[in-house]
Amino acid sequence: MDERYTELSCEEFSDRLAARESVPGGGGAAALVGALGAALCSMAGAFTVGKPRYASVEGEVRALVDEAEDVRYRLIELVEEDAEGFAPLAAAYAIPRDDPSRAEALERATEAAAMAPLAMVGECCRAVSLLERMGERCSRLLASDVACGALLVRAALGAASVNVYVNTASLADRAQAAAIESACEELVEEYVPRAERLADSVLEGIRGRSR
Repeated sequence: MDERYTELSCEEFSDRLAARESVPGGGGAAALVGALGAALCSMAGAFTVGKPRYASVEGEVRALVDEAEDVRYRLIELVEEDAEGFAPLAAAYAIPRDDPSRAEALERATEAAAMAPLAMVGECCRAVSLLERMGERCSRLLASDVACGALLVRAALGAASVNVYVNTASLADRAQAAAIESACEELVEEYVPRAERLADSVLEGIRGRSR
């Protein structure tokens, strides 16, 4: 793929997303939103490093920023990988229905198309864990950014999982579909509540200070 969607401006990307085009779609949007959540984790750390009050945790904060940046860049890559996964699927659907190779080509392409959103789920779970740890160590002035990051990652988790299931639903190999879905469900069931608890905890603290 010659064009990289992640090199478009915010306006251009949203224009493409709104257009009658197959890519970028929900999967690419999920990856981008997750990357933004990870970026807020990095931001919270960047504003904490160098402050004398947080000198005792500076090493931990720097390490968290490094990990968050790894997650962010991986999710950016997944925007492209999700788009690339659509081309073989479209090609498989274009094979005439009476062609005996069609079913196998569709099965391979559909399973492959589920892999990018499944990887997004995994990276978003990493981001939730990093945001939890960052929230315990960063400046209180960045607490709202940690909460926003958690909410973005929570949304990305849900959106990525939808893109897993829409592909597994079409697989003829139901055992393989069940294995992929089980891996996804396990992560979503654990990390969505964790992201929500983190955001709620920060919000309660903010609202408590305003009373």
